[in-house]
Amino acid sequence: MKAEIITIGDELLIGQVVDTNSAWMAQRLNEAGISLHQVTSVHDDREHILRALDEAFSRADIVLTTGGLGPTKDDITKHVLCEYFQTVLIEDPSVREHIHTLYKERPEVLNRLTETQWLVPEAATILPNRVGSAPIMVLDFPSDSPVNGANTPYLIAMPGVPYEMQVAMQEQVLPYLKQRTAKSQARGEIIHRTILLAGIPESTLAIRIEAWEEALPSSMHLAYLPKDGTIRLRLSSYGQASNEEMDAQIAVLLPMIADYVIALEDKPLEAILGELLKQRACTISTAESCTGGRLAAALNALPGSSAYYLGSVVAYANEVKEQVLGVAHDTLMQHGAVSEQTVREMAEGVRRLMHTDYAIATSGIAGPDGGMEEKPIGTVWIAWATPEGTVAERYQFGVARLREQITQRAVTTALVRMIQVVKQ
Repeated sequence: MKAEIITIGDELLIGQVVDTNSAWMAQRLNEAGISLHQVTSVHDDREHILRALDEAFSRADIVLTTGGLGPTKDDITKHVLCEYFQTVLIEDPSVREHIHTLYKERPEVLNRLTETQWLVPEAATILPNRVGSAPIMVLDFPSDSPVNGANTPYLIAMPGVPYEMQVAMQEQVLPYLKQRTAKSQARGEIIHRTILLAGIPESTLAIRIEAWEEALPSSMHLAYLPKDGTIRLRLSSYGQASNEEMDAQIAVLLPMIADYVIALEDKPLEAILGELLKQRACTISTAESCTGGRLAAALNALPGSSAYYLGSVVAYANEVKEQVLGVAHDTLMQHGAVSEQTVREMAEGVRRLMHTDYAIATSGIAGPDGGMEEKPIGTVWIAWATPEGTVAERYQFGVARLREQITQRAVTTALVRMIQVVKQ
């Protein structure tokens, strides 16, 4: 089955809102064995939406839309869908009852605009939206439509608010899709195998595995996905290879890249590190200067992180490095804040302060100001304190990079090396 996503809303096209919905939906669709072929964003404009629908249905079996289902005048999706599917809006008693229940503690919300939310296309199948007022709508083409046939395409319209969309997908849309695709046709399984690597340039990796890649059967496709110093190497099959065939190819590949493998799955680095620390009943803390708490945010973002992450000190000023982390005044005066000596003492200081097994410290020049000839913008020192001792390394993440890119590269590097250290 082929799917396309159409996200509707002016806010997406002027950069006011970032489209996180499509990436999340793409993952869920792949897991359900439905191949996503295209994502399109359109304005809250009748002609634009109609053209996008025509184009999507020329390629896809399933079209999923998000956005434009609110009660205000700029939300026109329901009206355009009625036009496209040759139907009209009618009142749905079940949606009305749900909205009254949803807002029973907020009667001021129930007004003449809210009342339009229980108007739905007459031809639609309505799936309940437990957490919002905009119902989920499934629309099929009329029986006399030329697109009807053995595998008739259809549309599912969902709210654009990310939380509502995710609940709608998990509770209603995915079960509906599973049931309907099972009835329409047997489908091959979409299989992905992802290996996370670090410490090797993308081009060097490609040369190293070139012979293996060229020998891959036509049923498999390899993709290189570099990001912040890591590479996700993804081997995919869209219904044409078995799990056993995929595993056999990975088994041949792994000895060629073993020195650079971080994980044999597509997981965030902080999740990989967290699992390792929990398995070993170990704890970690961080002392951050140039990364400004980003390491801490990554480490405590996951449920259960309190089992291994104890705390952080964001020590931007030298006074904080001295008074809280115990960095020697002479160290700062002789070597500066961005130095091996300082970052070592930061890591050892926070490990001592928090009583953790491991600690990470960062100090660098993220720009756009502050660079010097001997320490240009992009210079970052990172230290890893362990029960066996402390290791520090200097990195140059590029004078032309933006501040955010430099700090994110530092966070990624710090996590990668910590994973390698804990694994030893």
